[in-house]
Amino acid sequence: MCDSSPAASVRRTNAYREVHAESDGLPGLIVDRYADFRVVQVLSAGAEHWRAALVEALTTHGEVQGVYERSDVGVRELEGLEQRTGLLWGAEPPPRVRIEECGAAFWVDVRRGQKTGFYLDQRENRSRLTQEMAGKDVLNAFAYTGGFTVAVLRGGAASVLSLDSSAEALELAKENVALNGLPADRCVWTVGDAFAELRKLRDRAASFDVVILDPPRFAATAAQAERAARGYKDINLLALKLLRPGGTLHTFSCSGGVSADLFEKIVAGAAADANVEAVIEGWLGQPADHPVSLSFPEGRYLKGLVCRRIG
Repeated sequence: MCDSSPAASVRRTNAYREVHAESDGLPGLIVDRYADFRVVQVLSAGAEHWRAALVEALTTHGEVQGVYERSDVGVRELEGLEQRTGLLWGAEPPPRVRIEECGAAFWVDVRRGQKTGFYLDQRENRSRLTQEMAGKDVLNAFAYTGGFTVAVLRGGAASVLSLDSSAEALELAKENVALNGLPADRCVWTVGDAFAELRKLRDRAASFDVVILDPPRFAATAAQAERAARGYKDINLLALKLLRPGGTLHTFSCSGGVSADLFEKIVAGAAADANVEAVIEGWLGQPADHPVSLSFPEGRYLKGLVCRRIG
């Protein structure tokens, strides 16, 4: 498995988080490194106040070609700030930046992609999914630009159905498969709403050895947890029905408003309603470049479970 400790990140990947907000003592500031470019999110009024000093620090420490801002998130509006994007310093990033990760390569759109362009927090979990995939039929829901698709193909998966609501994201996913020299004939691509498409697969009695669920955030705060729980339960129930006996479900929540305990209870409830017997074989989370301060446990936003269906 790819070691994502701060030192190893430099050796094994050229894309990683450099500043993780509260957990790095800089509330409201995210800095992600993609090869020769830094991508910045300024999320709070406090961080906005120090914008000029922060940009200066980012341009004078560590060699980069450019610093680009992706403060196009709704949380800024809660603090009376307008959303902002654009070049802060240096060269404009190209339409796609090539990154290297644990032996794989990916094209990343840092100017328009989700978050700052790529799900850097799933690095270790992608690496895990290159193992024990030989001959498996895989469903990758919420596939985005194919991070998990590339991982399971590198592990020898026999087939991968990648599902996402964005046709543009799936086109880039296809390019990422080609970039890694992986077999395109093992891939099926479906554009559509995951909830609806999972039901269609259930209705035609489709089944898979591995199902991956990596949905976008359903709940930013604890106040939204109840509504989010319904969504998580629905997709996990459908996924468990699609899973063959002996197969594994790799399911994630990146909702800060949903605790690890609550997420586990939601998945357990989904298994009960699906009349499926399953066991948890692993607990997954975010890598070392996304640390969690003991004084800010909310920084542990990414929760994952590996569940094996045994009946």
